[in-house]
Amino acid sequence: MANRPPLRMGWFIPTLGDTTAFGDPEKEIPQSMEHFLRVAKAAEKAGFEYALIPINPYCWDAWVVGSFLAANTKKLKMLLALKPGFIHPVAQAKMISTFDQLSNGRLALNLIVGASEKDAFKEGQTQSKEERYQQLAEEVALLKRLWLEENVHVEGNYYQVRGPMIQPRPYQQPHPPFFLGGGSDLAAEISAENSSIHLFWGDYPEKIQSEIASLRKRAAKYGRENEIQFSMRLQVICRENERDAWDFADQLIANADDEWRKTVANMAEASVAQKRVRDIAKSTGRLMTPHMWTGITEVRPGAGIAVVGNPEQVANQLTEFLKAGCSGFCLSGYPHHEEAERFGKLVMPLLKRCYKALK
Repeated sequence: MANRPPLRMGWFIPTLGDTTAFGDPEKEIPQSMEHFLRVAKAAEKAGFEYALIPINPYCWDAWVVGSFLAANTKKLKMLLALKPGFIHPVAQAKMISTFDQLSNGRLALNLIVGASEKDAFKEGQTQSKEERYQQLAEEVALLKRLWLEENVHVEGNYYQVRGPMIQPRPYQQPHPPFFLGGGSDLAAEISAENSSIHLFWGDYPEKIQSEIASLRKRAAKYGRENEIQFSMRLQVICRENERDAWDFADQLIANADDEWRKTVANMAEASVAQKRVRDIAKSTGRLMTPHMWTGITEVRPGAGIAVVGNPEQVANQLTEFLKAGCSGFCLSGYPHHEEAERFGKLVMPLLKRCYKALK
């Protein structure tokens, strides 16, 4: 297939702690800057382009961690959350462009509104999720104007500015790229208008192919049908021997107690993407395909579908998403530094070869 974009690979920084076996405290790696840096350096050495740093009540602050990691790595880009209403766009614009300049362009922005209504309320956000998406759309539009124009005046529904000064300007032109992962119509519309990369959670390749076609059609309204690209947010469990990979998968969730599983199940109703993952698990059981496994969704909210197998099997399963129209992956695995090293050594060369063959 001609004119494919470069393969874009991302890894996850476990700022909520690196759980090697859910429900087994003795196997948990606690939160620490030393471990976050160990994961980041492993990802950089393995050939990953960017690092997704999560944001939820259990995580360390993503921007502070991202600043530390950018200062202590050489090439790795930081994918950091932009969440509406937390920081005024004038301050946010200056903060982002300063980070972008100091890191020589090693920054991308993850557009999110948060899945949990309860957490949003605790943090002082009383708007509905729909309203938070509307606020996000207004905030992104304002940020782009603040970076690109002088003497910006806006009287919006959520923000009012009257000619603020923004210095420095971003290092990346016209501004750092936007990512967005979400399954709702509101998320899709914002992504179609703004995202460089739309992140899908685990699903069947044929479903992803259909979603890509739909999002490209939306993006065409903004003249962006050939600009927006697509990646999969997945877990990966790879071992040189397939049996060892499945043994680790089983061990990973074996000790989670019933109360925690119920908590995770309740979280699954918090967003369209969460609900889709839960529905897949209910309809298929743990095995979606011979090498796609839903087991982690029982013990982890969010993107829990995993690709499991030996290097060739993992690379082949991922290639099915490349054939569907994706051009990259944002991955994680347990423990994160070891899985990044293993993936870089055993799978990355195979995946690059498969992607090149598609061109």
